[in-house]
Amino acid sequence: QVQLVESGGGLVHAGDSLRLSCAPSERTFSTYAMGWFRQAPGKERKFVAAITWTGTSTYYDDSLKGRFTISRDNAKSTVYLQMNSLKPEDTAVYLCASFRATMDVAFWGQGTQVTVSS
Repeated sequence: QVQLVESGGGLVHAGDSLRLSCAPSERTFSTYAMGWFRQAPGKERKFVAAITWTGTSTYYDDSLKGRFTISRDNAKSTVYLQMNSLKPEDTAVYLCASFRATMDVAFWGQGTQVTVSS
């Protein structure tokens, strides 16, 4: 019954920054890791970043490592994705995910739209 709620998306210009947030609907929430995927129009869903909930190990898609930063707030059970120097190719629906294990998603958020104009 747990739901992941994303926020922070929007329409921005190339070079701008956005900070996405994802919080579970239930306070009593536990997870192995949380992270983000994105799906551009007409393309497959792709992994963006993830962070473990206890050890704070982070993982990134190699093409995004220099511009995107994932972080978490254990007290709020919230995960963030700081996106800098946004490019038009970053345009996609960004989905929050809760992992029960490595590469094993237990819950998905509904997604938040990020649109970057040239």
